[in-house]
Parts: sequence; C-alpha cells; structure tokens
Amino acid sequence: MIIVRDIFQVKFGRMKEALEYWKEMAKTSPLTQENHPRVLTDLTGQYYTLVAESTFKDLTDFERFFRTEMAAAGDLYHKKFVPLVDSGRREIFTLAG
Repeated sequence: MIIVRDIFQVKFGRMKEALEYWKEMAKTSPLTQENHPRVLTDLTGQYYTLVAESTFKDLTDFERFFRTEMAAAGDLYHKKFVPLVDSGRREIFTLAG
C-alpha cells in the first residue's frame, strides 16, 4: 500500500477559490472510498498549503489513476486550478504498518 500526497502552495489569499476548483474536480475523479481521498489545509507552517492525499495498492495502481484523473479534470486543473498555485510537489510513501 502506498500513500500519495500532492502538496500545493496556493497563491496568497486564493485558498478559498483553489478549494472550490478542487471540489469541482473531485466530482469527476475516479477515486473511490477505498483510496481514502482527503484534502488538507494548513493550520501552522507555510501559509496557503493544500494537500491532496490518497492511498493506492502500488505505483502501477497510482499511474493508472493518474492517467484517468488527468483525462477527467485536465482542462479544469490546467486552466483554473494551476494559475492559483505558486509551486507544488508530490510525496509517495510506503505504508509500513
């Protein structure tokens, strides 16, 4: 089992708008409850941090999801969400317990 975290630094003052687009993209997402999709925002640390966290069986499962996800939310993601983001990164962990 792996946990994938996509971490975005949203532009100052644009978190509400970014969350609205993220929720809109989630409506077309192929993620299921077994993927345990969660959206997290900062309470402390670097301001305007948005984290999308999901679980997958393995990297192959994640890659399959990613191709489907980008097909489903591509325009909304690239035209609406990305302009609200200063930077981002992905972290992938093995669940060890």
